Amino acid sequence: MRNKALAAVLRDLLGRARYEVLPTTSCEALVADNLPPGFTVTITASPSKGLEATLDLAERLARRGFDAVPHLAARMVRGRGELAEICQRLTAAGITTVFVPAGDADPPAGDYDGALDLLRDLAELGGPFPTGPFQDVGITGYPESHPAIHDDLTIQAMWDKRRFATQLVSNLTFDPDILQTWIRRLRARGITLPLLIGIPGPVDRTRLLAMSTKIGVGESTRFLVKHRRTLTRLAAPGGFTGERFLQRSAPAFLAENARVAGLHVFTFNQVAETERWRQDWLRRLGGSVAALS
Repeated sequence: MRNKALAAVLRDLLGRARYEVLPTTSCEALVADNLPPGFTVTITASPSKGLEATLDLAERLARRGFDAVPHLAARMVRGRGELAEICQRLTAAGITTVFVPAGDADPPAGDYDGALDLLRDLAELGGPFPTGPFQDVGITGYPESHPAIHDDLTIQAMWDKRRFATQLVSNLTFDPDILQTWIRRLRARGITLPLLIGIPGPVDRTRLLAMSTKIGVGESTRFLVKHRRTLTRLAAPGGFTGERFLQRSAPAFLAENARVAGLHVFTFNQVAETERWRQDWLRRLGGSVAALS
């Protein structure tokens, strides 16, 4: 019975996965060629490419029928006036969900030093509560320590931001025990936002390195530093796989207050490979509970 319950949880999560992509010139075709209309795709924002690349790709994917979710990196937005223009632009494109991280711009482009300041202005502009341009607003959670921010500050920031958000997206972790402990602590603190679990797709190390060079010289350094553990774990023989991670984590998702709402899959633009992996695992889970053994 427990295996059946775990299989059902995994099927449900895989059925409610969304993919994160980088706004490169080839990304629109990668998404359109490999995903069905209506699929949720989130678009990152990097200082080297600028926010325009994110917004433009989100608009083009929305026109193609995808549920496009642009990352509004707070430190890349100049201020309330530009934020209002962005909201008008995105709503005109039919975009109903945004994701608001702090972002890596250093120094900030304008008034926002972190996500909370932008979220406050977004709420005052009419969204997301009680009505407004966006039905959903996502914020970041950190199961492991942030490389530049003390744990106490990330915890306090998540608590402060919860009032302005409708969903929480976990940053990458490779340890199921850390994730399970974090979820329990999260709920014990009274943070009840639906949670999307961040996992990497089936990424090839060589292609990940090649992708980093397309982001920009300065940005590539930050990218590789941020994801060096991803490279190491994915490249190691018998190393990390999303399947083993989710199988080991799934028991925590059965808890009544876990409120795990789906997966946020970091594709690093390997969209075709990620979708093949997802569809294959869905077929195996649907065909036999033994897939969990």
